Amino acid sequence: MKRVNVYLFRHGQTHFNKRKRFTGWLDADWTGKGHRNARMTARKLKHKSIDVAFSSSLIRSKHTLKEVLRFHPECKGVFRDDRMIERCYGELQGHSHDAFIRKFGKDLYEKYHRAYDFPPPGGESVRMVEARVRSFIKDLLAFIKKHKLNVAISAHGNSMRPFRRYFEKASVSEMMRWEMPYDDYFEYSVEVPDGPAYAVSRKSWKSVLLPEHVKLASDKHNVLKKYYPK
Repeated sequence: MKRVNVYLFRHGQTHFNKRKRFTGWLDADWTGKGHRNARMTARKLKHKSIDVAFSSSLIRSKHTLKEVLRFHPECKGVFRDDRMIERCYGELQGHSHDAFIRKFGKDLYEKYHRAYDFPPPGGESVRMVEARVRSFIKDLLAFIKKHKLNVAISAHGNSMRPFRRYFEKASVSEMMRWEMPYDDYFEYSVEVPDGPAYAVSRKSWKSVLLPEHVKLASDKHNVLKKYYPK
């Protein structure tokens, strides 16, 4: 047996992050600071080996990954998969945290923001996000063991929670207390069998991608719904 590595990191700060707005599946781009965040992550990963990489279809995830991969000509392929997309905040998306608190109170804000199983209207709970991320992890581990690759994942604050929980064997309460950095990464080691590795092609990974017009988790066209716990 031998070991390969998974490098997990968050996108750089966006304009919605800076203004403290619920972002979710809205395609907010990063700030100047967000670009610097991505460059910092890229420098920290500069001397690691990255064979393939994953991002969501949101621009903040794609741009951050592009910055990281500037130092990795050895990367054989980039795949998109929206099972690692940010948590959908449903009808709250685009609204400011402060305005919500003034109208509905801090207690309800905290429940939507940090409760594990309390989805906002038309949105996802973290429990729902965890179900789809676990599906991604299952496929990822099979992919890694078949191809024997080091993998980079450009993810989002809330999709990183269940990913870290899985690899760090943390509790739900621990997971919900975590704050995800914009300018650092988490590294996990995966044991794979010795022997020949299968070559990577565009058909090596079967992506799950949201239709571009879907903005709410409750949308009938939301392809991630099949992963949600009943």
